[in-house]
Amino acid sequence: MSPFRPTSSGDLTSRVVQQRAVDAHSALGRGDPPEGSLRRVVHDSWLRSLGHLTGPERAGARLSYTPDELVAYRESHPLAAVMPVIDRLLIQPSRDSGLLVAVGDEHGRLLWVHGDRASLRRAEGMMFMEGADWSEATVGTSAPGTALALDSSVQIAGAEHFSPQAHPWSCTAVPLHDPDSGTVLGVVDITGASDAVAGHTLSLVQASVAAAEAQLTIQRLRSRLSPSRRPADRGVPQSLYRSSLQILGTDYGLLHAGGRASELTLRHAELLALLAMHPEGLSAEQLAVMAYPEHASVTTVRAEMLRLRKALGQHGGALMPASRPYRLPQELILDAVQVLNHLHRGSHLLALGIYKGQVLPRSQAPAITRLRGEISFLLRDAVLNDGGAEALLQYLQLPEAEYDADAWMTALKVLPARSPRRSAVVAHIERLERELGSDWHR
Repeated sequence: MSPFRPTSSGDLTSRVVQQRAVDAHSALGRGDPPEGSLRRVVHDSWLRSLGHLTGPERAGARLSYTPDELVAYRESHPLAAVMPVIDRLLIQPSRDSGLLVAVGDEHGRLLWVHGDRASLRRAEGMMFMEGADWSEATVGTSAPGTALALDSSVQIAGAEHFSPQAHPWSCTAVPLHDPDSGTVLGVVDITGASDAVAGHTLSLVQASVAAAEAQLTIQRLRSRLSPSRRPADRGVPQSLYRSSLQILGTDYGLLHAGGRASELTLRHAELLALLAMHPEGLSAEQLAVMAYPEHASVTTVRAEMLRLRKALGQHGGALMPASRPYRLPQELILDAVQVLNHLHRGSHLLALGIYKGQVLPRSQAPAITRLRGEISFLLRDAVLNDGGAEALLQYLQLPEAEYDADAWMTALKVLPARSPRRSAVVAHIERLERELGSDWHR
């Protein structure tokens, strides 16, 4: 028996839920805000979608890659290593079920779409196909894009989709994470009729993602063994990693590259972060201005770059910078840039989930100082103006929010009068009043 046979599609495809979504679309057509009867996850996603698109009629996927570009990108992506697991657990059972299985990258671009042939042809009509961008910024509310925006499992049914083209479909999506750094690598999605949002479908996709993450861990462990001890794996892609640098909430850089993790000095973290943010390369003169608070000679920069190269040597040369200009040989994912990108797309909950604190708090490098200020300002502004109580309470746990009078007073306003969490907020405000005086929040 196929694991995709429905037991119950639950309430998501019920006439009541779908009619509420249809009414909300009608409200948008009249220029009114979406109705409050939408599920919260759908309502919030529609509001984010309206921040990117003028209306549902403007929502539509588009191809991001040519066929040749797509093949090259897929081969270099870590998700290629887990496709055999996804194939065994999801794709093969879906062949005759009418369902589609899609695997997308961290930006919502679909890299693989497999499943029922008739459904594949139908889905091409709304550009649900390999190489297409299905992020919230492009198509609005959908399971793949919204799951990535929230970094959480999501089910979207029928008219809950922002784009009318997607209304005949329902979908379930679960993000897939890097087992070493915890960053989002991509998303696994099931799309089809009511079966696609059945309760057992969500459990199945979640279990498959967990198996894929475990398989990626195993592949990486094997790759670290000496050749004589390494099992003979066929068809395993060479690239199992997305090199990443964590610079949020730490006084040093934590680098994941070439299958190893290492701590970098503050100076080396600054230099590597700047190179990651400028893939086109930087000259020694530019690095001197961006990385040193006071005038530094080109000789100083070159000497430090030599020391950085030596530190990167333990990662097998995966990130060894070229010179003239200094540039990295491959993409290096910065957690700070991920947060910034999410904030620019309106995904402040996902940004808050990644944010561990200010960018290299002790750094005085001019470019790092600007980045630190920009991210802190945008995150605070998004949480105080657009975030709900949960996001605000999460923000208040950050060190930079300890003496943020407006943030604590806002929390007091948004929390219900009988919320058990008000007492902790009141106690903190009273402590600040004792330490800073009675007019500290004016």
